[in-house]
Amino acid sequence: MANTASVVLQTVEGSGLVFQARTGSGTGFLMDSAEQPQGPSPVETLLAALGACAGMDVIGILRKKRQMVLGYEVALTGERRAEHPRSFTRIEVVHRLRGRDLEPRAIEEAIRLSDTKYCSVHATLASAVEIVSRYEIIPA
Repeated sequence: MANTASVVLQTVEGSGLVFQARTGSGTGFLMDSAEQPQGPSPVETLLAALGACAGMDVIGILRKKRQMVLGYEVALTGERRAEHPRSFTRIEVVHRLRGRDLEPRAIEEAIRLSDTKYCSVHATLASAVEIVSRYEIIPA
């Protein structure tokens, strides 16, 4: 997959804030920061990218460890500076797993590996933002 992206303003007239994003893989999505958005804002997209990156790593590792995961959600909460630029100061990543006989040690190891070795988004943000990861096991 190519490491490229472009964003194009959908309307030049008025106060439109809708951008169409296209990625190197050929896929695309809208980003918007209007009062009634048509897509996520760039800041929401950044949080979602961290969650998806970590989630893909963690579920992949847990599958290799033969953990019986029946449901998985990654919930993220970000705290931002009050003044501009309103960058993130802290992000909490909560991995919520539902399954049979899930081993806490396997989950902890999968999250640790994602946070320290595999997740490129985490690695990109970690020097500027405190990122805290934790997990919850939901009974099956």
